[in-house]
Amino acid sequence: MANITKKVSWSSRGDESGGGERTPLLNGSEEVRYTRQLSGDGGMFHIGRLSTVDLEEDMTSDEDAGCPKEIPHNEKLLSLKYESLDYDNSENQLFLEEERRMSFLGFKCLEISRWVICGLIGFLTGLIACCIDIAVENLAGVKYFVVKQNIEKFTEVGGLSISLILWAVLNAAFVMVGAVIVAFFEPGAAGSGIPQIKCYLNGVKIPRVVRLKTLVVKVCGVICSVAGGLAVGKEGPMIHSGAVVAAGVSQGRSTSLKKDFKIFEYFRRDTEKRDFVSAGAAAGVSAAFGAPVGGVLFSLEEGASFWNQMLTWRIFFASMISTFTLNFFLSIYNKKPGDLSSPGLINFGRFESDSVAYNLYEIPLFIVMGAAGGLLGALFNILNYWLTIFRIRYVHRPCLQVMEAMLVAAVTATVSFAMIYFSNDCQPLGPDQSEDYPLQLFCADGEYNSMATAFFNTPERSVRSLFHNPPGSYNPLTLSLFTLTYFFLACWTYGLTVSAGVFIPSLLIGAAWGRLFGILLASITPDGSIWADPGKYALIGAAAQLGGIVRMTLSLTVIMVEATGNVTYGLPIMLVLLTAKIVGDYFVEGLYDIHIKLQSVPFLHLEAPATSHWLTAREVMSAPVTCFNRIEKVGTIVDVLSNTSTNHNGFPVVVPVAASDDMGKVCGLILRSQLIVLLKHKVFVELARSRLTQRKLQLKDFRDAYPRFPPIQSIHVSQDERECMMDLTEFMNPTPYTVPQDTSLPRVFKLFRALGLRHLVVVDSENRVVGLVTRKDLARYHLGKHGLEEMQLAQT
Repeated sequence: MANITKKVSWSSRGDESGGGERTPLLNGSEEVRYTRQLSGDGGMFHIGRLSTVDLEEDMTSDEDAGCPKEIPHNEKLLSLKYESLDYDNSENQLFLEEERRMSFLGFKCLEISRWVICGLIGFLTGLIACCIDIAVENLAGVKYFVVKQNIEKFTEVGGLSISLILWAVLNAAFVMVGAVIVAFFEPGAAGSGIPQIKCYLNGVKIPRVVRLKTLVVKVCGVICSVAGGLAVGKEGPMIHSGAVVAAGVSQGRSTSLKKDFKIFEYFRRDTEKRDFVSAGAAAGVSAAFGAPVGGVLFSLEEGASFWNQMLTWRIFFASMISTFTLNFFLSIYNKKPGDLSSPGLINFGRFESDSVAYNLYEIPLFIVMGAAGGLLGALFNILNYWLTIFRIRYVHRPCLQVMEAMLVAAVTATVSFAMIYFSNDCQPLGPDQSEDYPLQLFCADGEYNSMATAFFNTPERSVRSLFHNPPGSYNPLTLSLFTLTYFFLACWTYGLTVSAGVFIPSLLIGAAWGRLFGILLASITPDGSIWADPGKYALIGAAAQLGGIVRMTLSLTVIMVEATGNVTYGLPIMLVLLTAKIVGDYFVEGLYDIHIKLQSVPFLHLEAPATSHWLTAREVMSAPVTCFNRIEKVGTIVDVLSNTSTNHNGFPVVVPVAASDDMGKVCGLILRSQLIVLLKHKVFVELARSRLTQRKLQLKDFRDAYPRFPPIQSIHVSQDERECMMDLTEFMNPTPYTVPQDTSLPRVFKLFRALGLRHLVVVDSENRVVGLVTRKDLARYHLGKHGLEEMQLAQT
């Protein structure tokens, strides 16, 4: 979660655009007007000022008082701290020269390198998944064995409160370790990471989201969270882990470790890196669910905004390698080398079509279950939304976040123990049961406590039990209480400062009420015991609940089909997920979209808001724009880049039309990162003339500085050098995308998103720069309850 800050003040806009003219707010706020000024040194346009909310942290008085202060939070804000990725290639002279020098063999080597990188991504992601699985199984196994022995010891002699304390302390200890490393060392590793990866693939540069440190904390944190008995799963974080692996491997170096392997240097730019992160996310899904096709579709549906056929093949290759690697190493660990039958981290088990076939007349029942899943998912998301708002406002310090995580762990253990203790649902312990840790408690010899099994197993094993245990294995009252309890525990748990996913808790909740639905059908309908198999309805309920919470459709259908190994269920699962999404969307957005909005990320959806055709580029754009001439004074460039009130990243390059005109004709676009590299290497016109032997700058110099370009404050420019001139012709993109100022918002939106742009220049009829459209200019418009609304921009 973003660190939403505490003090409200007003300051200038720090947008990534080159402009700041404000259009009238659609929700009735006052219009802010600006004046355009022309500087006297080089024809540079100054940036207009736009009022924004500046939420800066100011905790001194409250820390002294010893009481936490509420942090104001408004979801109608867009944060200015998020920048965009430069997905569009800059086709400047350096780029064209490098392309001309490259031979046919060179291009083929690059293509082979892409396949090699995708293979490495799949291999390492599968290896990480294997390590997580083995660590969780061993830690959870030790914990369950100790607690089980203790419970059995005190069942007859009394003193089960000691067992409760032992269980709660063990859970809280595991969770404390996981929460401490997240809260104090890498807050970016909290949660599942799927919202952050969705934003990254959408084109937003989320701070620290693909760092090596984030990966290490994520892996250790998710092991502690699952072993600590929280209502979480280890599958969601695998997607984030795969993305981090992809970001690191594709660059051939680690900026965190300051180690450069001198390989894959060509791919050190946002365009290539983002494609590889798509492959990493898909490999993570594939490792988690044993669903390579589902991984590709997840990356397509939930992540990547831009796609092509070769990218699809490479991502599929990475997904297959990931699944194979996980299966191979797990087969060795399980002392069955070469047995590649284990599908992924979660094994739903195979549904044999003969035993759980469905009939045509059951499809309406499945659709009803989908609607129920949509309603329950909407309730889950609404409750989690208000809980997250509370956390943002009050639980913002790391120590409080760790304490909350430990409290949830202890409460989870206490509630579980209480329900096990008061349950008298005893089932015979037969050869068909799949439980590894059956608890007898007060049941007769040869029987086990069914409620204990539901809570005491790992969530993955509990899902598998609900799917495959024979009819009669669970009491309806047991399933009802378990569903209700686990629903609220999972809702409370998601959003804690721990690494954890929501996939498995959602499946477990849905499987529980789905099995309950099947049991009720079998009891109230004639011949129901023949066709209403509880395991079948547990599967449908699991799909409905997960779809109602995360609102995935296409990819989740394929994931469920691949994970169950039975394509027969494709149609009912698809109908259930579609119904759950339609019903859930009527009330509230999906869980990931809610958390993206709560972080104030400028996320661009597939389409522009409806009823926005009347808005034009002139009303949406930021203006006036900071522009540079082809040959610009070094002092002017340094002053613009050093201006602390702005953080612009793109500057149109113009040719002045007339001395009296304050606008010039656009002839190119240059980025802040390019200007910083030019200043660092002192690429000045005067120096080039005086030193004929000076090395010519190449694209390699820009790639070496990527992705952490040095700040302008670290570059020393002497007073004499400030008087020099810099020729931008060779380095600027001479063909930036432009639109006329009367272009409608949907058309601008479609062009901007489809091409993955960061800056879109707005020109008049004579090709003169009048404004600049950036991601935040488009993301601030959304369709609200009262029509088209406009968000405000905040320094959060």
